Amino acid sequence: MPRLLPIVTAQVAPRPAATALDGFASEVTELLAAHPETRLVIHPEMHLCGVDGTTEERHELLQAAAEPLDGPRTRQLAELAGDLGVWLFPGTVCERGSDGALFNTALAFSPEGRLVASYRKIFPWRPYEPYDPGDRFVVFDIPEAGRIGFAICYDSWFPEVARQLAWLGAEVIVNQVETTTADREQELVLAQAHAIVNQLHVVSVNAAAPVGTGRSLIVDPEGRVTAEAPDAEPVVLTEVLDLDQVTRTRTLGTAGLNRMWEQFTDADAPIELPLYAGRIDPRRWRPASAPRA
Repeated sequence: MPRLLPIVTAQVAPRPAATALDGFASEVTELLAAHPETRLVIHPEMHLCGVDGTTEERHELLQAAAEPLDGPRTRQLAELAGDLGVWLFPGTVCERGSDGALFNTALAFSPEGRLVASYRKIFPWRPYEPYDPGDRFVVFDIPEAGRIGFAICYDSWFPEVARQLAWLGAEVIVNQVETTTADREQELVLAQAHAIVNQLHVVSVNAAAPVGTGRSLIVDPEGRVTAEAPDAEPVVLTEVLDLDQVTRTRTLGTAGLNRMWEQFTDADAPIELPLYAGRIDPRRWRPASAPRA
């Protein structure tokens, strides 16, 4: 069976945090009505925690919007995913940790109405974001499709994130973004670069105007852009991700040539990485394999 994953990415402006869930169910329902074969719906970073004002005012509003993962917002989103029978990535949210810390957290809900994965942004955009950094990489499996890895916005500027997710077996990296600044141009290059050097799909969905700069895009494992928003206006991008393409690219090579996951043999000496106080061990270089249906 081919491993196909039909997705919808919604390049839209954030919803006000105080009333974020009002009408969100209708928003997702309308997307599915227009694209009934969709298995996965993706919204941008902070889609349900939109705030405005000075930096100090924004930080106060984000603190007020924070909820623990077992709070009412999560329960409502899980019910929505279950009612619609779809995988739902509703955009990242402000999470209140058990010790009071504030996290920028991506959520994945299953068609059965369960929260199956959550990822805390490891690289908050300092000094502008008030979040505490997460401490672990997150991948999870969508049955009969493949393994998904989470990254959030500024994470994409650190190639270690994409490499680690690929090593954990990710075949798709979903990068939820709320870029409001002039560096979206560079982020587009980074999305393609991560796809190429890790031989996987990258989905980078940004917020729309008037908050975000848009230009969401979807990149295949050879680095080709298969869908792209031309500007910051609200738009819906659709694509059917072929996760078998990851296997083909890694087996046959990018452009039929480069197979970097096969670079090392067990006989090669380890390469020291002083920056990380670690090393590349050739015996551990190859990525994990996602379970097959």
